Amino acid sequence: MAELLFPELSYKINGLCFQAHNEIGRFGREKQYADRVEELFIKNNIEHEREFLIERLEQSPARGNRVDFYVKNNILLDLKTKNFITKEDYYQMQRYLKAANLKLGLIVNFRTTYLHPKRILCSHS
Repeated sequence: MAELLFPELSYKINGLCFQAHNEIGRFGREKQYADRVEELFIKNNIEHEREFLIERLEQSPARGNRVDFYVKNNILLDLKTKNFITKEDYYQMQRYLKAANLKLGLIVNFRTTYLHPKRILCSHS
């Protein structure tokens, strides 16, 4: 059986996203959720960078790719406020992960009644 990547950190991130969703509701703007998630990261001493340019990572040749949060140098977090997550959203996260040489990304769509954070894995070598 495969080992779960960063279980404690991803669980904590998901919990804070649930908290932001409960506080704001499902009809906020993406910036409102990002602001609240960032406040919760700071309050919980979770190292992160917001609006992170993937190209800042030395191993990345990618230009112009920006992810909502780069958390503890391990997880990319992309926040959405759409009716549903599309294949393009998954492909975008795959591109981010490959460019950043990371293995785990989370996509969280705040528009839904109940949050269903998506774990995206990159199996690059």
